[in-house]
Amino acid sequence: MENTDPYKTRNRALLLKDLYRDRWLYIFLIIPIAFYVIFKYVPMYGAIIAFKDFKIGLGIVGSKWVGFAQFERLIKSPDFYKILRNTLLLNIYALVFGFPVPIILAILLNEIGSKLFKRINQSILYLPHFISWVVLAGIFIQMLSPSTGIVNMILRAAGIKPVYFMASNFWWPIMFVISGIWQSSGWGSIIYLAAVSAIDPELYEAARIDGANKFRQIWHITLPGIKATIAILLILRMGSMMDIGFEQIYNLQNSAVYDVSDVISTYVYRVGIRGAQYSYTTAIGLFQSVISLVLVVSTNKITQMMGENSLW
Repeated sequence: MENTDPYKTRNRALLLKDLYRDRWLYIFLIIPIAFYVIFKYVPMYGAIIAFKDFKIGLGIVGSKWVGFAQFERLIKSPDFYKILRNTLLLNIYALVFGFPVPIILAILLNEIGSKLFKRINQSILYLPHFISWVVLAGIFIQMLSPSTGIVNMILRAAGIKPVYFMASNFWWPIMFVISGIWQSSGWGSIIYLAAVSAIDPELYEAARIDGANKFRQIWHITLPGIKATIAILLILRMGSMMDIGFEQIYNLQNSAVYDVSDVISTYVYRVGIRGAQYSYTTAIGLFQSVISLVLVVSTNKITQMMGENSLW
């Protein structure tokens, strides 16, 4: 006669009960899982064309193996070092000047007393996130136009010569960072705002009793209270240091600033999609992914050594 473990039977019954209770949550979970499987994991099979001389007519299986020839071509290419430099520099600029902005915005929004005024400000700050970069870039370029842009109109009124911001190798990276902050900082502040709101209000009350002003409260209570969130988001941000938004770059760049605006994503589009050099640009993408993985693991390890929360 078969022995039945009562604990296993009970645990199985509880599991089935929980699955049935939360069935709609699991059904909704199918969509994001399907997204990642179809668009993230299945395409990983195509990464092998980085080691082949891929021909569309022959397909992935029929194309000739060439080993690391595509990677050797990448390292020897004079364009490689330019796009690598531009990608890293633009990401470093965005990290240094853009990463703190959502934190500052979240703290400022948290200090607003009027709920109506706070909601209005949040809506205004979140709005650019939902607008396409085609539209945002058009607005930004028009604002900076040397002839009709409001910025140059103000400069002329102040007796300063108009500046062609979007055609200057000096000004273009600055405008790129500013436009990125404008588009993403409001939306990025949501997570920090949630972390700030989770801090125990009694800590602020105790600080006020001890005579701490608002700046001291922010420095000694708010920032330490959200440092775990900051650490996690910094680790995730480091994972995209070798990547950069194609839409933003593509819609803001022009031929006059290719020396500072041509990055890996635009180079892959130009050479891989338009030039049909699929194996070569797949090798670029694979190199990009490996470096991103190294950066994430390294940042995560440094965060652990500092005693902060990490991804694993």
